[in-house]
Amino acid sequence: MKKTKIVTTIGPSSKDRIILEDMILNGMDVARFNMKYASLDFCKDVITRIKEIDKELKTNTSILMELEGPLVTTHNFEEGQVFLKQNDKIRIYMDKVLGDKTKFSVSYKNLIDDVKTNTLIKVNGDVELRVLEKKDDSIICEVIKEGIVVNDSKVNVIDTKLNMPFITKKDKKCIEFACEENIDYIGLSMVTNSEDILSVNDLLIEYNNDHIEIITKIEKIEAIDELDEIIKVSDGIIIDRESLGIEVPPERIPSIVRTTINKCHLQSKISVIITEMESDNESIKPTKTEISDIANVIADGVDAVVLTGETTIGKYPVGTVNTMKKILEASEIDVNYNEFIDKAMRTENNDITGTIAYSVVEAAERLRCIAIVIPTMNGYTAKKISRYRPRCPIIALTPNPDTAKSLGMFYGICPILIEDVKSFDMMTKISRNIIDKKFNVTENDKIIITGGYPFKEVKHTNFMKIEEL
Repeated sequence: MKKTKIVTTIGPSSKDRIILEDMILNGMDVARFNMKYASLDFCKDVITRIKEIDKELKTNTSILMELEGPLVTTHNFEEGQVFLKQNDKIRIYMDKVLGDKTKFSVSYKNLIDDVKTNTLIKVNGDVELRVLEKKDDSIICEVIKEGIVVNDSKVNVIDTKLNMPFITKKDKKCIEFACEENIDYIGLSMVTNSEDILSVNDLLIEYNNDHIEIITKIEKIEAIDELDEIIKVSDGIIIDRESLGIEVPPERIPSIVRTTINKCHLQSKISVIITEMESDNESIKPTKTEISDIANVIADGVDAVVLTGETTIGKYPVGTVNTMKKILEASEIDVNYNEFIDKAMRTENNDITGTIAYSVVEAAERLRCIAIVIPTMNGYTAKKISRYRPRCPIIALTPNPDTAKSLGMFYGICPILIEDVKSFDMMTKISRNIIDKKFNVTENDKIIITGGYPFKEVKHTNFMKIEEL
């Protein structure tokens, strides 16, 4: 059973019911919607299908809606794209025009007010423009690095703070929809500081939603400078190396990735990374380099990996999820679990739940237990134990559907819905039955059951029991 979670971006290739069901059966834990491309109607239809599938399969697929954020893009070009040649001059208009090799327009009308002479602008990731002068209605730039620019290309203004509101009208509608559907995670794009995250948190409070967790994407250089505060006010972090590489020298990216994963681990926050398994969307065979890259982030202790184009427009979304599952399972064999246990122990709070969590994971490692079973109402103990990165899976048993789905992105946790349990003996019996169904149990295999007892009456973990099967 893999422990690292798979976040699968849903698109035209993966929206149909049979594909969604097969992806869930092959290891998809979280369905992700990129709201730059997805409509609310599309999300509604897919979420309805996933809920139906979960009910039939008795699975708990979490939903992540990633907001577009205060994004600046180009408008359209003649023939859909244009090649901008080095040393050529080009005008960027604030009012909408059809672009060509001499001009284009952008979605942010106040760009002309925010940039200065010599400001560097990157378009479509690779094409670089330098501001020469500003006119009344346009910015005149020189092409520093040539390349192709397509319709709706992303525009990055380097080392410049844009005076755009963080929550756009489109994003606010998406947040309202997320609350109506009671999805599990909202992903924030284009974050530059902790205030951006707090503004979304305030909106969730206004909508009276305490279920949705906030996952912040790290893709701006300003976010790196504010990383500690951003992690502190987020529930988790998504690292987007491709977008980050537009603003940060590529040689810095590996260090930023390791540092961010480590900081998340120390603060008990989810860490997620967008993987690069897109060498060929026509195929499901990743390169050796891509496999090594995934193995490295697993060794660093990431909670989840994200599939993007491979499952939105690729021909083999189910095969891609299955391939990722196999890579994760193979990579997890070589994780230094003792190192994670030691690091978590040294930074854990000196409270009852934290102390028992450490004892449970240490005992599970020493006794080579096949699972840790946790009856839980809110998922707190399961999340705490996940931080210790036990070698065996964490089976979280809960009667609360919201709790089950909130655990979808945490390392090692397998949430299972059960009926309300009244006694400890009943919990032990249920635990043993579930383990028998999920594992090839052999004589003398052991599990650890831990939680708070009496159920619903205590607010902290206060017991651990070792069961020999």
